[in-house]
This record gives sequence, C-alpha cells and structure tokens, in this order.
Amino acid sequence: MANFYKSETFNLTTTNLTTVLTINTSSIAIVKAVQTTVIDNTNVDIDVVLKKSGGSDVEIGHKQINKATENFAKDVINMEAGDALKIKGSVANKASGQVSYLMIDRSQENG
Repeated sequence: MANFYKSETFNLTTTNLTTVLTINTSSIAIVKAVQTTVIDNTNVDIDVVLKKSGGSDVEIGHKQINKATENFAKDVINMEAGDALKIKGSVANKASGQVSYLMIDRSQENG
C-alpha cells in the first residue's frame, strides 16, 4: 500500500451541489480538513454532503459563514472506494476552499 498526502481546491461557482473529492475504486482516504471560506460580508449557507458508494447523499455539515473560514471535518472523515464528498453554497461565486486528505492506494494489495 502506498500513502499519499494530498489536497484539492474548489470554488463554488454555482448554488448546485458540487463534487469536490471522489475516491477511486482502488483507494481509501482519511479526510483531515474540509476548509471553506467566504471572503466578503455575504452570508453563505454551506452544506457538506457525503455520498457513500452506491448510497444516497447524506448531509454531514452545515453552517452559515460570513467573512470567515470554517473546517467542516472536526475530527476526520473516513472515505471508502467510490465515496464522494460534495459541497453546496447558497450564493454562487462567494465561497471557496480546500480538502486535505491521506490517500491510501490499495491497488497493489494481494487478495
């Protein structure tokens, strides 16, 4: 197994649910931070959703942010193969952020 520390950035350019991280079928991940920021005085409701592989979207975080930064991963978020992390803002073009995670590549495992 190979471990990789990675990050992905995102800009919420619409008010639609936006996939910010998808775990491929040969990996798992431990998400350390889902940091989102709003840079002006606009109130933006942020929803963080986890979709388990083959399952439904489940909201795992919600907060209204105004000229602040919030980490939605208060502990860690364990993600398995095929899982997706999605974020939605109530106002377009006002929120951005990054996801920091440990990717564990299982493609070379035996059995």
